[in-house]
Amino acid sequence: MSRNLPVCLSIAGSDPSGGAGIDADLKTLLANGVYGCAVITAITAQNTKTVSAISPVSAELLQAQLDSVFSDITPSAVKIGMTGNAKLVHVIARCLKDWHAENVVCDPVLISSSGTRLTEEAAQDAMQEKLFPLCRLITPNIPEAETLSGVRILSDDDRILAAKSLSEKTGSAVLVKGGHAAGLARDLLYEAGTCTWFEAERIDNKNTHGTGCTLSSAIAANLAKYKDLKTAVQRAKEYLTGAIRAGLDLGKGSGPLDHGYALSGEFTE
Repeated sequence: MSRNLPVCLSIAGSDPSGGAGIDADLKTLLANGVYGCAVITAITAQNTKTVSAISPVSAELLQAQLDSVFSDITPSAVKIGMTGNAKLVHVIARCLKDWHAENVVCDPVLISSSGTRLTEEAAQDAMQEKLFPLCRLITPNIPEAETLSGVRILSDDDRILAAKSLSEKTGSAVLVKGGHAAGLARDLLYEAGTCTWFEAERIDNKNTHGTGCTLSSAIAANLAKYKDLKTAVQRAKEYLTGAIRAGLDLGKGSGPLDHGYALSGEFTE
């Protein structure tokens, strides 16, 4: 007896500590009921405290990885994280167009939580010009939304303005995450001129390494299951809140989430 699972492809950098990047993406996809494929854009050396080294893959290797997946296992959704440099952005954009990729979610990872720049400035421009217009959703945090839109965000109205500006420039829906703001964890979804706020309690837990990667992957997983965008965001936010609330405590810095907190069965014991 055979069965199929929805498939989601993650295109991102690696994290040997397992808390962010493609490592977190694959855990998130599994926990959200889809089959995860992985195309690596860069090898990093990082942990819960710092990013100490980054080595992007070649454009040729990235192209080969993408073609190997799309030519064999067609994903129902694609999540894009760290892209690294402009050359790799162009490869990703070209492949998404050539293979008619659907339900593309891009988390525009510009700077790590420890302060290391993960995306070159030239790549940032290429993302806005070539990649974002191919996306169904982009998921910047507040500093990223400020950088990409040119709008200083000090209020809810500022966040709406930044999201509107990005959406109108790219044609993509925009989720401006609220993790850097005070108070409740409030995210703003701007889709086709409509604003929707998603609220959750702010949990007292310093271990939040990889939250952006996790949220965007969970959204992509739900889109792979053909949920509508608002439902996909709501379910992903609930999953992320649970993974933070689980209280996993690993490492000496800002540790990873418990991506498997909701998994159960004989092999988890």
